[in-house]
Amino acid sequence: MASVEDARGFEASLGCLISSELDALAAQLRAIPELGDGEREAIAAATRESLIATLHAKLGRLLLLELNGARVTGRLGEDASAEQGWQRFIELASQREFWDGLDPHYPTLSRRVQRIVAYRCAASLSFAQRWSQDRPHLRELCAGEPGELRSLRFGAGDSHCQGLSVAMLECEGGALLYKPRSLAVDTALRGFLQTVAHEHGAPMPIRVPRALDRGAHGWSEFVAHRHARDEDELRSFYLGIGHWLAVMRLLGGTDLHAENLIAHGGHPVVIDCETLFTPKLPAAPSGLGDAHDRAVDLVSGTVLNIGLLPTRGGSLGWRGVDNSAAGMLPGQQPMLSLPGIVDAGSDRARVGKQSVPAPVAQNHPSREPVLHRYWPQVLRGFDEATATLQRMDADGRLQASLAPFAPCTVRVVPRASEAYAEIGRMLWHPVSLHDEAKARRRAHELLAKMAANLSIAPSDPDVIDAEIEDLLEGDIPLFATQVSDGRLRGPRGTAWLAPCDLAGDALRRWRQADFERERRFIDASLISAYANDGWMPDTPQLHAPARSEDLDRRRRGQAARILQRLIEHGIFGDDGTVAWVAPGFSPAGWAVQPLSSDIYNGVSGIALLAGAYLREAQAGRADPVERMHELFAASVRSLRLAEDRRAELRRAQAKLRPRPPGAYVGLGAQIWTWLSLAQWGLDEGEGLARARALAEDVPEAVAADDVNDVLMGTAGAIVPLLMLARAGADSGYADLASELGVRIVERASREDGRLFWAHERWPQGLGGFSHGASGMGWALERLARETGQARHHDAAQAAFAFEDSLFDPQQGHWRDLRMLPGVIASTAWCHGAVGIGLARADLDRDCAQPQTREALRAAAAATWRVGLGWNHCACHGDAGNGELLALAIDAGVGPEGVSKTDLLATLVTGLEQHGPYSGGPREVFSPALLPGIGGIAYQLLRAHPRSDLPSILVPGMA
Repeated sequence: MASVEDARGFEASLGCLISSELDALAAQLRAIPELGDGEREAIAAATRESLIATLHAKLGRLLLLELNGARVTGRLGEDASAEQGWQRFIELASQREFWDGLDPHYPTLSRRVQRIVAYRCAASLSFAQRWSQDRPHLRELCAGEPGELRSLRFGAGDSHCQGLSVAMLECEGGALLYKPRSLAVDTALRGFLQTVAHEHGAPMPIRVPRALDRGAHGWSEFVAHRHARDEDELRSFYLGIGHWLAVMRLLGGTDLHAENLIAHGGHPVVIDCETLFTPKLPAAPSGLGDAHDRAVDLVSGTVLNIGLLPTRGGSLGWRGVDNSAAGMLPGQQPMLSLPGIVDAGSDRARVGKQSVPAPVAQNHPSREPVLHRYWPQVLRGFDEATATLQRMDADGRLQASLAPFAPCTVRVVPRASEAYAEIGRMLWHPVSLHDEAKARRRAHELLAKMAANLSIAPSDPDVIDAEIEDLLEGDIPLFATQVSDGRLRGPRGTAWLAPCDLAGDALRRWRQADFERERRFIDASLISAYANDGWMPDTPQLHAPARSEDLDRRRRGQAARILQRLIEHGIFGDDGTVAWVAPGFSPAGWAVQPLSSDIYNGVSGIALLAGAYLREAQAGRADPVERMHELFAASVRSLRLAEDRRAELRRAQAKLRPRPPGAYVGLGAQIWTWLSLAQWGLDEGEGLARARALAEDVPEAVAADDVNDVLMGTAGAIVPLLMLARAGADSGYADLASELGVRIVERASREDGRLFWAHERWPQGLGGFSHGASGMGWALERLARETGQARHHDAAQAAFAFEDSLFDPQQGHWRDLRMLPGVIASTAWCHGAVGIGLARADLDRDCAQPQTREALRAAAAATWRVGLGWNHCACHGDAGNGELLALAIDAGVGPEGVSKTDLLATLVTGLEQHGPYSGGPREVFSPALLPGIGGIAYQLLRAHPRSDLPSILVPGMA
């Protein structure tokens, strides 16, 4: 499959569109006497290559449409083979007459193509003139005379302002970069770093390339990627990442993604620093509550906004991709789904989707970076550099050191380039080329909607129209401003935002920063670099000799302290809502952000925990905690607002991305939450109605789901729907659950009578409860018992047969098919023995079946042997693992000599000695119910012998 953006295939057919302009360019190049013949040829070749790539990206869909039209109408010949038909179409499309004949169908096509060609040829001529004039001044950037230009590549980044783009040069004296913008800010930043390094009193391994600023353009030295030679250089590099975080936090830097940073041994080099002093505007009202808006506003002004720290993209084309300068780890990226040409070389070629690896950048100092090992260096670098800057400020020297930035021009990115790219593709679709006016209106609507949700994005209709004009010409709109002014100069002479001294504003915000919180954000963001939801760093076990005395008082105390901490870290709004900023797992992966509405790590989970705590406290089994009622009410109100806002957007016919259907992340989670609150009498009488409203979205969610699992996929919606059927005495929900069961079996792979579900990263399938065969089998068996349909039972048994095939009797555990480094088996709820044992025990609660007892015995033995002491959380720590062990003890198949009191004593003593630790970096705060400290408190509540709280590890059917 060839990419639509790939110039192969249609290359020959595009030559006639550019030949005359290239001929004119060649004549203009001959008029520049300072250029040699080889240089002229290099410039012309680079221009041609750039134009072909650009036009292919814009016209690929159109050519495929015309290819199929020509085949259907017989223009390719009745007797032609598929391959001959392709070749005949290429020959046909290589003629100018072909393109002229398209004018009636695509009336603006010719004019738009002519503009692209003319602008890029003019940009190439401008480059040639500047190269010939500036060559004598470039010696310092090349470590010698630059000599003759040997090769050239335009398009090292997006094009702006009528085809201008960064160019990569190879000349006799070495490599250089040409940038068609002022490089005054690069020079100012280089000077600022030298000042800070002098004040720091110790080596600072951060730098920017040397640059020559020529006003409207400039030249920069080329920094080659080089891996670190030794451990000292590795430590230096990550120390420098921390230094950059401190510096960019002061300077309001943004957009420092992986392609803007080069690892050069022990030096992280920022090669594009034009996005300094980004204006900060208050967050646009979201309709999700004052607390959520405060959380968004908080995040937008911290180190999380720089782009250096790992996070996961949420936009359509980059969903789940970590494009950060410190992250983007190899092997931790999803496959990207991009449009491509199916059956290229055939007259039946068409557009289809292809999965391609995420691009590889040069931002790492080693081939297999072990990021978590060096994260303490990042934190140390941030602390040290921040202390230096604070010392400079206290001595009155920091503000003066920012003065050289005042006259500099900086770029502001008000909308993500990915959003521009998506709208640009839409504007060049054949349908849009046929009716450009309609496409313009649609693009205007999309950009205006974006502005309603993103305060810095332009909402002025004139500015939006100018953005669209740039996109129609193949450019990404550019906004720039002078640091001392702050009013953005946009495309086509438009302007946006009010004047502001951006350096002064950045300094004011930096002085108001909570650097301890910023440090926590840095620490927490590490988890986002790893794609696996059960990832843990290489940390030693938490050894704590268990003490059993006064155990219930201590249990109560630990639970109360966790709830107090949740309240202290909560962001409470004036409208009675609450939010948290913490690591959260979503379909896109891990990211530090305002938490969503799910059970796994969101507000639903907090609502369940707070409701459970109120019940236990009322029964005298938990200590009173100040503001507990406020926490519960705020959590529930936040859930209501999120659901009501989505319903409001639905009524307005807004196009919304379907939510996941899962039991822990998605609709199933929220159905489960409302039914639980209703059962406890804490729903104000609306729980059943809200659960029913959520269930209406399940079919759409399932249709969009490609995960299938219990955590966030289709299987996860089955049991919540069965719970809803019971609660509302409505068999229609059971029928819907049955349809989901059929669907997930259809999506399964079958081998030797075993059923498994392939995953993008693990095509051989997965075991375990949250993502694998045990969870799928459990959901199908629950469905079979509720509906009486044998086909669901048979599918469940086939899924369990797959899980059973992973059991290694010699090792005494189930193999973990994720093949993580150093991990053969897991003893967690999410992946491994705990979830496997809990699923079997839930389906046979009396443990009457021999196979249940054997599975529970094996799971308990493996968990007791290697599964305790790593952390305390419910997902993959002692709080969850203890539930499995307690069930095994009750069934008489637990570890010999171990009681449930021993388990509780071990957990409580560990919490007392180490504090609640939920995996990941140990200082990171997460209120989450499953992977955070919230679940630890919930399990402590359930540990009381008279507690009737249901399990959060296996959704209940009671």
